[in-house]
Amino acid sequence: MTALHATPAEPGTVGRFRWAVADALAVAGRDVAHWRRRPAAVLVGALFPVLLLLMFTYLLGGGMVVPGGGDYRDFLVPGMLALAMVFGVEATMTAVVTDTARGITDRFRSLPMAPSAVVAGRCLADMASSVVGLVVLVVAALALGWRPDGLVPALAAVGLLLLLRLAFLWMGIYLGLLARDPSAVMAVQILVWPFAFLSNAFVAASSMPGWLATVAEWNPVAGTVTAVRELFGAPVDSGGGWATDHALLLAVAWPVLLTAVFAVLSVRRFQGLSR
Repeated sequence: MTALHATPAEPGTVGRFRWAVADALAVAGRDVAHWRRRPAAVLVGALFPVLLLLMFTYLLGGGMVVPGGGDYRDFLVPGMLALAMVFGVEATMTAVVTDTARGITDRFRSLPMAPSAVVAGRCLADMASSVVGLVVLVVAALALGWRPDGLVPALAAVGLLLLLRLAFLWMGIYLGLLARDPSAVMAVQILVWPFAFLSNAFVAASSMPGWLATVAEWNPVAGTVTAVRELFGAPVDSGGGWATDHALLLAVAWPVLLTAVFAVLSVRRFQGLSR
């Protein structure tokens, strides 16, 4: 923890910012170092979305209807990439709850470090893990014959995917700080699944009943799914409502809003934990 400082090295806002960044990087380094002790968990987290991709492509893909009659694989891959950004949030919650239960969080709070460093460091470490998982899934999709439509749009799509991941990580950190008990994670993590499956990731929202289609279209995940499909050149549902027509706007607005809300709540919750 050599990067932790009692006071900013430089005066003013810039000094405080650099102080907070240095502390966050130190905490992130500690979290990343723990990956070596649990390689199986990291491997399972990276391969689970690949398993779902294979299952839906080869077992269920033949019965799926694709908007415009396109290839279901091209329709599915962007949806699975978005869902991969949602899966694994329970690991973040578990890590936060475990640190709190073991007193590690209180130990951090007693150190002369930036108040936001612990939660920001956890978020940085898990974002690094998410990038690895995303690369693994993209490589698997390419091996199955999927191809994006252009490099620049594909990079923009990856940016939207990571923005969505950032929002859900902050949500997981806040819920982990709120739970305080490792046994509560199983109860809390079920809240993530409606975001994953009540969306347009597997089927077009226009094929659902009216009320369910509305829920699916306004799901924070759905905007990213549709926007990523457009950027990758995949088949896109053209029978949706306002949310579908403005998917790119929602793909930015939803994650930014969720990040702003849960990042602030996480820092305040961390500062308010009893010692």
